[in-house]
Amino acid sequence: MSTALLSTADELHARVRRGRRAVVMTMGALHEGHATLIRTAREVAGADGEVVVTVFVNPLQFGAGEDLDRYPRTLDADLKLAEQAGADAVFAPSVDEVYPGGEPQVRVSAGPMGERLEGASRPGHFDGMLTVVAKLLHLTRPDAALFGQKDAQQLALIRRMVRDLDFGVDIVAVPTVREEDGLALSSRNRYLSPDERRTALALSRALFAGRDRHAAQEALRARAREVPSTHARAEALSAIGESRAAADAHAVATAAPAGPAAVRAAARQVLDEAARFDPPLRLDYLALVDPADFTEIGDDFTGEAVLAVAARVGTARLIDNLPLTFGAAS
Repeated sequence: MSTALLSTADELHARVRRGRRAVVMTMGALHEGHATLIRTAREVAGADGEVVVTVFVNPLQFGAGEDLDRYPRTLDADLKLAEQAGADAVFAPSVDEVYPGGEPQVRVSAGPMGERLEGASRPGHFDGMLTVVAKLLHLTRPDAALFGQKDAQQLALIRRMVRDLDFGVDIVAVPTVREEDGLALSSRNRYLSPDERRTALALSRALFAGRDRHAAQEALRARAREVPSTHARAEALSAIGESRAAADAHAVATAAPAGPAAVRAAARQVLDEAARFDPPLRLDYLALVDPADFTEIGDDFTGEAVLAVAARVGTARLIDNLPLTFGAAS
């Protein structure tokens, strides 16, 4: 299979379409996380469909002092990886092709959700991201577009834009791909020195600590629900040595910090320790949010949530997240 390299919308539109078209949008510097997206897109498109990978470093989503100029550009390697993963075409337009006549005067606004977390740390970032995603959806005209769950807030905003503005495209989420030590794959990982990379592992460790605390808490609550409620049943269990375990489950489930507060505390402890490393981790935010609008959840929250973290290590700014489920739904 030979993957076509296209640089203009006219070249892309001239391709004969058969079956479904699935698009994977990237800024290049492709890695195994992108390869997973492309392979999933191949499954979505089917053998008779088409997979298009876009490679475009979007200037609109880089703020003052961010790494636009030093963002890695590796088109030859990107083309090779895309071909190996099953892409039919790589669409790598110039800035002038995407924004003829300069920066667009009309842009997509991310609204209130775009001002939280990543949006608060990077003002205007999500407006620029949504604007280029909207343009690339129009240029590539896909049936489905695939995005990684590592950029959870971006994914939520794209889904909202597609729904609110009736784009008529399926948005498919693909789970975060991690290295063996747990670090989420990112093009920015290449900026890390060996010592910085060791510090950066605190992001995933914090998320795992929050997840494990939540899982232990749910297990304790399940165990507590099995504890006998009558004296007669307690005596029966005591005879086979289970009363102590039951009492421990009750005590821990009752006394330990509960729900979202416990998850935040467990994750925060790992991040606080990493702030004392050399080099240190400089926390931007730790948040446990409702994926519908990325507002912080309360202690009585039930349903799907996202535990998200962002921090700087050296010159690199890294993000990561994990999905969790609270309450009866879990």
